[in-house]
Amino acid sequence: MQDLMTAISTANTASEMIHSATTTALRIAARNLELYDTGNVAGADEVFAPEVIDHNPAADAASGIDGMRVLIAAVRDGFTDTQHRILFQQELPGGWAVVHWRMTRTHTGDAFGFAAKGNPVDITGTDIVRIVAGKITEIYHVEELLKLTQQISTGAQPA
Repeated sequence: MQDLMTAISTANTASEMIHSATTTALRIAARNLELYDTGNVAGADEVFAPEVIDHNPAADAASGIDGMRVLIAAVRDGFTDTQHRILFQQELPGGWAVVHWRMTRTHTGDAFGFAAKGNPVDITGTDIVRIVAGKITEIYHVEELLKLTQQISTGAQPA
């Protein structure tokens, strides 16, 4: 277990991975996470294809890319000090890449139906993205949403 904790605490941030990634696919996958860290909603147009397919779309989004913009804005408006650390990344055949990440932040604004309480947030997630012509065209993303909800509603840090 000690090795896992060391890996988590020494993982590179999304911004660091953009500069050190060995392939374009891994660089773009890291850039996706950096958008949430910086709150750069306009950056979605640089990272995602206009017709991106999101297999876990935001509610009521008109399109996949609009859903990405909504999520980036929600994180920007509801949290400060957002930082993604890459725990695992791998490029796969066919333009696919997988990134497992850990995100920390502080709940300082209304987010996802919860008023700001200043609670720390620490969750993990995994993104599987397909990159064509330098943009994400398809994304599967899974986040610890129950843990997120618990942390922003009560401040509890579940095991």
